Formats: sequence, structure tokens, C-alpha cells
Amino acid sequence: MTSRGAGTAFSRKSYRLSTEPEKSKATGIVNSRLLNDYLHRVFTSADGNQPAAAYRKYLTFQNLQEHLDRLLAEENGSEDSRDQVAEGRLGPSTVVLDHTSGFEGLLLVDDDLLGVIGHSNFGSIRATTCVYKGKWIYEVLISSQGLMQIGWCTLNCRFNQEEGVGDTPDSYAYDGNRVRKWNVTTTNYGKSWAAGDIVSCLIDLDEGTIAFCLNGISLGTAFDNITRGAGMAYFPAISLSFKESVAFNFGSRPLRYPVEGYRPLQDPPVADLAKARKLLGYLKNVIHIGIDVTEGKLVEKDTSMWQLQGEPTVLITLAHIFNYFSPLMCKVYLVEDVLMTFLLSILERGGAVEAHPLIQQLLDLMWLLMEEYEVHECLKQLLMSLLRAYRFSPIIPDLGLQIHYLRLTIAVLKHEKSRKYLLSNVLFDVLRSVVFFYIKSPLRVEEAGLQELIPTTWWPNRFTKEGKESKEVKEESAEERLRRRAYERGCQRLKKRIEVVEGLQVQILKLLLNNKDRGGGEASRYIFLNKFRKFLQENASNRGNLTVLCPPEYMVCFLHRLIAALRFFWDGHKAKTPAALSSEEAYIPPQLFYNGKVDYFDLQRLGGLLSHLKKTLKDDLAAKANVLIDPAELQAVTMDDLDEDEESATSAAQSQRPSAALAIGGALARPGWLSSPTLGRANRFLSTAAVSLMNPRRPLGTLEKIKVRTLSVEQRTEEDIEGSHGNEGLLLGRPPEEPDQPITENSLLEVLDGIVMMYNLSVHQQLGKMVGVSDDVNEYAMALKDTEEKISRCPKRRRDIHEELLKSQKVFSEKLNHLSRRLAWINVTIYSKEKMQDVYWLLQVCIRTIEHGDRTGSLFAFMPEFYLSVAMNSYSALKNYFSPVNSMEELPGYEETLMRLAAILAKHFADSRIVGTDIRDSLMQALASYVCYPHSLRAVERIPEEQRISMMKNLLAPYEQRPWAQTNWILVRLWRGCGFGYRYTRLPHLLKTKPEDASLPSLQKPCPSTLLQRHMADLLRSDRDLAPSFLNSVLNQLNWAFSEFIGMIQEIQQAAERLERNFVDSRQLKVCATCFDLSVSLLRVLEMTVTLAPEIFLDWNRPSSELLLRRLAQLLNQVLNRVTAERNLFDRVVNLRLPGLESVDHYPILVAVTGILVRLLVDTDVQGAERATAVLLADPCFQLRSIQYLLGHAEPSALAAAAPATDKRHFSLHTYTEYISAEELAKVDTMLSHLSEESKQAAATTLPTSEEDLCPICYAHPISAIFRPCSHKSCKACINQHLMNNKDCFFCKATITGVDDFTKPASS
Repeated sequence: MTSRGAGTAFSRKSYRLSTEPEKSKATGIVNSRLLNDYLHRVFTSADGNQPAAAYRKYLTFQNLQEHLDRLLAEENGSEDSRDQVAEGRLGPSTVVLDHTSGFEGLLLVDDDLLGVIGHSNFGSIRATTCVYKGKWIYEVLISSQGLMQIGWCTLNCRFNQEEGVGDTPDSYAYDGNRVRKWNVTTTNYGKSWAAGDIVSCLIDLDEGTIAFCLNGISLGTAFDNITRGAGMAYFPAISLSFKESVAFNFGSRPLRYPVEGYRPLQDPPVADLAKARKLLGYLKNVIHIGIDVTEGKLVEKDTSMWQLQGEPTVLITLAHIFNYFSPLMCKVYLVEDVLMTFLLSILERGGAVEAHPLIQQLLDLMWLLMEEYEVHECLKQLLMSLLRAYRFSPIIPDLGLQIHYLRLTIAVLKHEKSRKYLLSNVLFDVLRSVVFFYIKSPLRVEEAGLQELIPTTWWPNRFTKEGKESKEVKEESAEERLRRRAYERGCQRLKKRIEVVEGLQVQILKLLLNNKDRGGGEASRYIFLNKFRKFLQENASNRGNLTVLCPPEYMVCFLHRLIAALRFFWDGHKAKTPAALSSEEAYIPPQLFYNGKVDYFDLQRLGGLLSHLKKTLKDDLAAKANVLIDPAELQAVTMDDLDEDEESATSAAQSQRPSAALAIGGALARPGWLSSPTLGRANRFLSTAAVSLMNPRRPLGTLEKIKVRTLSVEQRTEEDIEGSHGNEGLLLGRPPEEPDQPITENSLLEVLDGIVMMYNLSVHQQLGKMVGVSDDVNEYAMALKDTEEKISRCPKRRRDIHEELLKSQKVFSEKLNHLSRRLAWINVTIYSKEKMQDVYWLLQVCIRTIEHGDRTGSLFAFMPEFYLSVAMNSYSALKNYFSPVNSMEELPGYEETLMRLAAILAKHFADSRIVGTDIRDSLMQALASYVCYPHSLRAVERIPEEQRISMMKNLLAPYEQRPWAQTNWILVRLWRGCGFGYRYTRLPHLLKTKPEDASLPSLQKPCPSTLLQRHMADLLRSDRDLAPSFLNSVLNQLNWAFSEFIGMIQEIQQAAERLERNFVDSRQLKVCATCFDLSVSLLRVLEMTVTLAPEIFLDWNRPSSELLLRRLAQLLNQVLNRVTAERNLFDRVVNLRLPGLESVDHYPILVAVTGILVRLLVDTDVQGAERATAVLLADPCFQLRSIQYLLGHAEPSALAAAAPATDKRHFSLHTYTEYISAEELAKVDTMLSHLSEESKQAAATTLPTSEEDLCPICYAHPISAIFRPCSHKSCKACINQHLMNNKDCFFCKATITGVDDFTKPASS
């Protein structure tokens, strides 16, 4: 139809009209009598009664329009009275938020002026219409469950950033976040709200009361005796904090929960509504009534199987109906109230969606008989209404509401033309259709019916009071076993119901990923790909803007549904093409990362920025992949060039937006994930301080230029993606290392790549966040267990205490019942076995992708960093988030996957092709965590020997050239369990304190690796350059870390001794503790080296051995002297027991030093012990008292001074018998005896040395070396240490060419 109105006519030519009865059988056009009967049956009067045939007007298509006009005008008289302005209301008939003057603070408001997001501390806004008489209602759709106050205020209320609705005398509010009501003062009221709830705000100005409802359930009267009278009129209003969001419904759409006697602030379109309902009735009549042309009579038809079947009579009748119906279907209220309700009623009969072809037929009619712009608007409003209804439906036990709306969504999307229009223009552009794949978690389990579904609750009791998992597995009692099994049965019932919803969501994605529907243009999959990529770009490029980002809880559900749909199509292709890979072998081929066919926006690559890689690796691309880079691309592009190039693109995008989208002050129109009930776009920026926020150099009203990259994928066709006739599409530029084997359809590879990116953007973060519910269950379970123990011990005479304990027990039990049911929901929707298998599959995809990329040599640098991040994070999620509900050990191929990931970490943590410091640090941290757990450590030991040795060599590289703390931590973990007194999990002095999270890597039981220790020993022995450079760097870092630690504890001690009240900065305490922990771990690495390869220090035929031993002795003496001196600085700070310095204690550092000394002086051959003893005693800092301190032998003078003051116990290794074996203690006794004897002999034989014979650098050793050519002198220790870093003479700066031994002539 090309025109509407009174002059509409249907040409005989186009519809083949005929009035001759004899032609009826041949053409399907009925005779005039039958047509008259048919039209009267279809177009009944308002009362539904038909006049007798003799009194009926004879109807034909020529006078049908006049008849329709008369029928539709029958009720206009009564409707006119309703359209008058309602008494008791002031303001525009269309009610919206007052974005011109009725707000305070910073706010983002939607295009339709009904959705709002807080953008400041506590912004407030009111509506444009107020009420002063009667009963009124409006609804608020809660999009986020944070701090908001919703209600009513008068025009006189003045709000600010601290006070909002409910904080002034004539304003009244309900706050579901804190579960309170506000009117200057506050009291408890109502229930807590959650995202997806609907709050109804009711005001009765006849009785003077205000009430609220939550999801249609009354919360009771909140306020009575509100101020009324002259000048008192109330506006709907809200105050909300930063990033909180809601959407209002004042009556522009049907109220979800109308209340009898209360009117919406905005009147419904009564006349249009009556007309639309009447026209829908005529449409239903057409579907019900059939024409039997052969018999010449009307028949009843089965509506479910109705088809048009090319009947001209029916078609022309429908054309008349749609002539009036079509314009009405562009209005949101009518679409939601009339059309959506009718379509839902079709599906209410049950059965599969395919069993209801009527919806497809109706959509065909809409495309045939409505103008294109009308059908577009109608479909857009229909999907918006469906999305809103799905998102804001309460959770009921059978999830019936969600299923209902999803089924209709599927039915609409099954229609090919409608699907392609919605996919191209609505699903990702106007709506945020990802919401369709989300299943919200009920905050109030009672209303969700979980009590009926899971009547028996249960929670694990596997934790001790300290929060550790109980070592002894207690036998489960019969009662507990029954409870657990009943709980598990309830969880299974819940799972089956949720799986129905998930199945429908996957069906939607299967429709969107259909690549066979090429009728009328591009297949759905390729439209989806381009929209999906744009969706990923928005979320990757706006990480700090929450209004643009897809909420992570939606992303999690979307990811799992997309994986299910992807694997369905992937395995379907495998079935048709046996040579292709199955989804179990899926990976992304490396050419996608460098051939430019897939846009990765500005995401970091392993080798740095893409522009840099194109310049540096252009020859490799040409040689290996036959990819040539356009020289124009290699030219440096300045930001100004970008401005000029993209100015036209930006202005074009602006011209497509309505003028209403212009923000005050020129802020860019932005998409809003939070405010709109359909997650549409929030386009107005409101500010009461607009002048100070705007740039004065730019005129108001013009959009500010931003750097926007136009996605190249938007112009891609199916051929560009899939390839054809020698064109490889996305797989262009296959490197020689990549097998020439079909993987799957190229489009599925891009979907898989997007899934990996989604996991990296926010899914992993959300998986970690939801573990908090499980932690809460454990905490409450421990509290309940503790309370029950107290009840059992409580004396009978103390009834007061007993009653209080019983109250606590009741509170904890109720909370646990609630949390265990909520946990069941979360375990089914987020942590189920199927979801775990999805994440595991993603891990395997990343591992295979990294392995294939690694084989390409230098081209590996083009891989985006997020592939390595997802490989590490998905493994972490499997290990930490899905247990104890599901165990990673049960996954197929778990051991091999663990080993392959270990090989990736071992190889790439020091890979020169990876330049990003963040990703290198992440790899190092992942490897450090890997070696803490026995399972993953054994996986590292199973990788090929060559890779193990290469990993150890990279770990032993000098510390000065890289971040070394994590490297040192890895070496320490490989040693922990083998060192002197180094078999502890927690330090002895911390055992009585509450532990940290027991799953932390640092709190795992020791699991040393003798295999990797052996590789380390072999490397240090065989590579004569490696050992000195590594050990010198360790000694340098130890000197720095311990010196920093001592300096900091001096500052802490000075602050503590001041008389005035002061606080030590917590950051300083943390840095101080870190320096101490680093010192201990560096000492342990030295102990490890001395134990595994003592000859590096004691075989003086090796260059640098003597120097290394002297440096080691010097540092050991320094540490001992600082820590063991009586009443010293270290003692005083340890005794302060400051929070943050819990790890600082005598034991960890002294046992580390003792381990090194025992290995050098006791556990070695005679010659080695003599050399070590001589060097230790020759050091001027050596004090025998420090060694005696280890065994609790204090100096007599110190004992005498301490005796009267206190009986404080002295440190002694003998008190740590649980940590130090008798054999180890015996060795310390032997060492003390040996050093005591040797020091006495050294004191007796040492001759006094004149000052002229001492080294002029250190004044500790006699001169023993002379330099060539300048002949200056020093001791060997000083010159050797100096020559490690510098070749110039200490004194004259001449270049030293050699060093000779110097012996003082006897004559002098």
C-alpha cells in the first residue's frame, strides 16, 4: 500500500477483483452474497450482535471503508469525555523527567526522558507533572540495586549533593537499598530491592497517605497525614548516587502492576486503545472464519494452522483492517498492550514454537500490508517491550514468565525478514539484547519460590575455627547425609528448570548465527558478526565508562550461551566436512592476528603496538605469510591527521541522531547500559554546574570531536569472511608452519575469537566476584558451629546468656538457610559442571592457539595479549572458583592440559618476543603460583627436559636486568621443604592468629622439586659465567633489601618513641614487611645455592669463588649483628607487634642464615670448612656472640642487666623443635663449638697490623694486591668487587690492565 486515508482504493488489476459469480471458482473471489455474509461476520458491531439479514446493510469492498469508519467511531462519544484534563493534576499530558530545571547534581538522562543515571554524589530529579488531589501511581524500574531514594516532593523542596528526596520536610521517599523510609527522619520500612525489580509509588491525596509496592506486593502505608492544602502539589522524584540507574513509567506504557482506584500520572491513549482492540478483534475474526468457495458457505477454521493461501477476498479484507491498524502499531503503549498480548496468547497453548506458524503468517502480513517505516517501528517497539518484560519479570519457581517472553522472542526471530531487520538495526543498535541471555539471581529467595523448590537446606562443615579445612574428615552423620541428599535433589530440580531457559536462549543465538538464510540479502550470521565486533569494541574501548560497558553478570551468561551455539554449528560443519576439526580441537589460526581481516581495535599485541610491528616485521610478513603492508600504512599518523580524516565520519554519525540527543555543553551522546529498561541509549548530560564543566572555547550545542575508529568490519561481506574461488577470506596469509587443513567455517573462527575476548573483558572478574556468596556461607557456618558449642557449655544458671545465644543461633540459621538456597541458584547458573566445561574448553582453545602461534617464530608477536591472559585466568578460575562443587581433576585430559599450560608459562615468561611489562609480570606470577601446588608443580616437571633446563636458565639470569622478586619467589618455592627449619606453612609466631585465605599460594604446604633443583645445580656448575653473575645480583639485592628494611624500622621506632600520639603510615609498614620478606627469600636462595653447588663458593680454582664467599660472609655477619644484638632496634620493633609487620620476627631470618652457615662450616669437606671459617673470622664484623645467640646463649652482662627488669625469654632454636629436627640442632651445636675454638686460635695467632699496611678502601684487611700499570694497592676483596662493575683505578682513574699479588718486603 502506498497511501492511506479516505481516498484509499484497491485496484482491480492488482487484486484481480471480479463481481461475476461465474468467475468465483476460477479466481477465488466469492460472489456478492457470500462476500456480504463474510464481511458482516468479520466486522461485527460494538455489542457483538449482528442484525438480521434483512436489516443489514449490503457490504462490498466498495463500501467497506465507510462501514469500518462508522464502526470505529461508535465509542468516540464516550471516549471524548475521558480525554479531558483529569482533575487533580497539573502539567503536560506527556509526563517525563524535568531536564530543564527540575534537577540537582550531575545526571545522564535517556533520549525518552524516562531513564536516568546518577553521575555525581547524590543527584536528584523530578517529573514535569504534579498532583494535588485524587489517587495517583507511577512505576520505577530498578536497573541497579544501590543507594537511591524514590518518592514524592513539592516544588519548594531544595536538594543538594548531600540531601535528596526524603531529606526535606515536604518530600517522602522509600530506600530499598537500606530498607528504610525517609521524611527528614528515617525508620525501617519495606524490603530490599534488587536490579530487575519494579517499585510502585502511590499517593492518596484524599486520605493524605503515601504507600509503596515492590513487584506488585504492597509494602504497607509508609506515610500518613502528609501536608495538603493550597499550594501543595507533589511531583514524582528521585535521588540517586553515582552510577545508580532507574527508568520511570508514568503511564506512557501499560503499568506492570496497576492498583485499583489509582490512576497513572499520564493518561493511557484510550481512544486509540479501543480502536486497536476492535481492529485486533476483526483480525482474529479473519483468522477464525474461512470461506468454502465450492460449497458457498462460511466455515470455522483452526486458528493455529491458519495460512493466507493467496485468497484475494481474505487479502483485501486484511488490507482494509491494516489500513487502520498499521499507524496504531507504531505507538509503544498499543504495541505492548494489544499486539504483544495477542502474540503471547497464541503461544499460551503450549508446545514448541514451531507448532505455532500463525505468528510467522502475521509477520508476513505486516511486511506485506504495512509501510516499511511502520513495520520497522512496530518490530522495534515489540522487541523493546519483550526485553523490558523479560528483564523486569520477577523470578517465580518454574521461571514461567521468562520462558513465556523468550518463546515469543524466538517466534519473532524465526521470521527471516524480521530477524534480519532487527539484527541490522535494533538488537545491538537500539536495544542491549544481551539481556535476553541473562538469568538474574533472586535476592529474596522466598518470593522466587526457592523455599518450595529446595525445602531442605544444607551447608558443608569442613572448616575449623581458624578457617582452615579440617584435616580429619569427620564421618557424616545419618541426619546430615539425609539433609545433604535432599538439598542436592532440590538443586537438581532447580537446575532442570534453569536449563529450559538456557535452552531457549541458545535457540535465539542459533537463529542469529544462521548462515543459510540468504533470501533477500546477507545471511544473519554475517550481520551478527559485524554487530558483535562493534559490541566488543565498545566494551574494550570504554573500560572506565560504566554506562557504556555491558554489565559483567550479563557477559557471563552471554558467553556460555554463545559457546553452546558456536559448538553446535562447529560440530554440524564437522559432520558435513569430515576433514575439518571438531570443536574439541578448536583453535584460532595465527594468520587472523596479522592479516588485518579481523579488527582488534587498539588492544595490545604481545610484541607491542600493531603499527610498530608492521614496520619491524614487514619483511617477515612478506617472506613467511606473503602479506605485503601498504607503505602508506607505515607513515606516522598524528592525532591532528586523525581529527581531519574522521571529522566527516563523526559529523555523519551526528546527523543520523535526533537533535534531542545533543547534550548540554556538547558532551557526546553515549550508550547507556544502566538506565533504560531496554538498555537503550542515555543521551543527555544534565549538570547544575554546567558552566564550570564545559570548555568555554567551544560553542554550545556542537558535538565535541572524539577519536573514533570506523570499524572496517562493517563493510565486510560473506565472501570477505568465508572466502571463495581461491580467496581464503579470514585465513589469508597462512604461514608455512600452519597445517593446510580445514578447521571450520571462517565465520565461526571469528565468533570464537570474540568469545575469548569477552572472557578477558569482564567474565573472569565476575566469576571471582560471585565466589563471595560461598565464602559467606562458610563464615556463617563457622559462626553457627561456634554458637552451638557455646550453648552446650553455657551454665544452666545463666539463662540470660543462654537466651542471647539461642537468638544468635536462630539468626545464623535463618541466614544460612537463605544463603544456601541462593548459593544453589548461583552454583546452577554460574558454577555448574557444564559451565566449568565451557571454561575448560576455552582454556584448551587458548593453549592450542598459543602453541600454533608460537611455531610461527617472529609472527607470534602479532598475537593479542588477551590470549595469554585468558589461558592463565581460565585455569585460575577452574582451580579456585568452581571448587568444591566441581573438581578440576574430573575434567577429561586434565593432566595433559596442565602440562601444556606449564610448558607455555615456562617458555614465554622470558620470551623476547613479548614486550609488555604487564603480561610478562602476569606470566611470571602465574608460574610462581603454579609451582606452589603439588599437582601443577608435577606438571612443570613433566614438560620436556630441554624446556625445563631453559626455564631454569632464565630464572638464573642476573636480577638487575629485570623484575626479580617473582623469580626469587619461584626459586624459593622449589626449595621450600628442603632448607634448614624450612618445612613450615605458616610462621610459628603466627599460628595463634587468624589465618588469611587458606587457598593463597603462599600458604600451601611445602612441595620442593628435586628435579628442578638438580637442573639448577647442573647449570651453576657447568656455566662458569652464569653462577658469578647470578650470585652477585642476589647478593646485591640482599644488601639493598636488608639495608632498606633497617632504615625503615629506624623510622618506625622513632615514630613510636615520640610522646605525641601519631600513626605510622600503613603503606610504609607494608613496604617494610615486604623488604624483610625479600631479605628472607634471598637468603633462602643463597642457602639453596650453597647446598646444591657448594663448590661455587669453596672451590677457589674457580674465578670469583673467593670473592663470592667474602661477600656472602660480610652480608651474613651484617644480618646477624643487626638481628641478634641485645635490646636492639630489631627487638624493639618486633615487640611493638604493629599491624602490617606480622611477618617480621627472629625465626624466619635467623634460620635462613643458620642454614647457610651450617652448610658452609659443617656439611662440607675439611678444606671447604677451613676456607669458609677463615673468611668468616677474617671479616671485621664477625662476632661470636651472634652465633651464641642462636642457641639462647646471651652475654653475661646482658643477662645481669635484664634479670631485675624482666624474666623475658631469649630467642633459641631449641624452642622450635616442631620445626627444626634434632639432627639440625646438633649441627648448630657443632658449628658453635667449631667457631668458638677457631676464633680463640685466630685471636692468639693474629699479629697487630700497622695502619699503613691496611687496605685504604675498607681498613679491614691488609694490603694484598697491586694494580697494573699505576701500582696503587688495596686488598684483594676490594679490587675484585670493584672490577666486577668498573675497570678504572680507585685513586687515579687509570684503566687497570692487571692485578698482581702484593707481599710486604721483610726489610720494611
